[in-house]
Amino acid sequence: MLERGVTEASASTIWRWLAEDVIRPWRVRSWIFRRDPDFRTKAAIVLDLYHRRFQGKLLHPGEFVICADEKSQLQALGRRHATVPAGPGRPALCEFEYRRGGTLAYLAAWDVHRARVFDRVEAKTGIEPFGRLVQQVMESEPYASARRVFWVVDNGSSHAGRASIERLEGKWRNLRLIHLPVHASWLNQIELYFSIVQRKALTPNDFTSLEELSERLLAFACRYREIARPFEWTFTRSDLERVLERVDTAQATSSRARLRLAA
Repeated sequence: MLERGVTEASASTIWRWLAEDVIRPWRVRSWIFRRDPDFRTKAAIVLDLYHRRFQGKLLHPGEFVICADEKSQLQALGRRHATVPAGPGRPALCEFEYRRGGTLAYLAAWDVHRARVFDRVEAKTGIEPFGRLVQQVMESEPYASARRVFWVVDNGSSHAGRASIERLEGKWRNLRLIHLPVHASWLNQIELYFSIVQRKALTPNDFTSLEELSERLLAFACRYREIARPFEWTFTRSDLERVLERVDTAQATSSRARLRLAA
């Protein structure tokens, strides 16, 4: 590109030149190497549960798998001018400027195989709000009298570490808390539900108050319960192995490159 110098070429021509160059510094891809030494083992447990297996055995009909998490700091952004609904050949019009109406937290639990949603709105996330979500599920049937209820969670502060296992399993005799590996929220099926909520209920963000935002969230979940179906989860242990093999190869290549640079 330096050899071409200053030019009066059109934008499309310049773009074509850039696309043809071997080095394209404006293109960036990010990644993160796994930090959890037990990533493979922990992830495999969750994938087995999604296929109704645990420790090599099929789950009993009286055993259930729940995925749970929180969406924190959801904002109510009241637009300075009313949003104009979509019309023929025209998208909806949403004012850019807004007034902040505060934040709240949305907590949800998803029964993987029965497609049941439990949700609640709280002022913020934390151990106590998450505990109320667990109570909401575990005091209802069939979970209250189930043999075991497996709760799949990430490593957020509301349900992290050994202390969370002792706290929740100590209170609910049939609850088993299953932690995902670090940086593996993408294996949590509740994130699929949250994605649907974001697209269908929270976009655009146009809420005059936290009360309006809360009502929208709870009303959407109520409607979703009527049409919910289990997600078609296709990612298996074999897929996990293929991904980890690629990651191991990339990590080894990166390590060799750093050693060469250091030398």
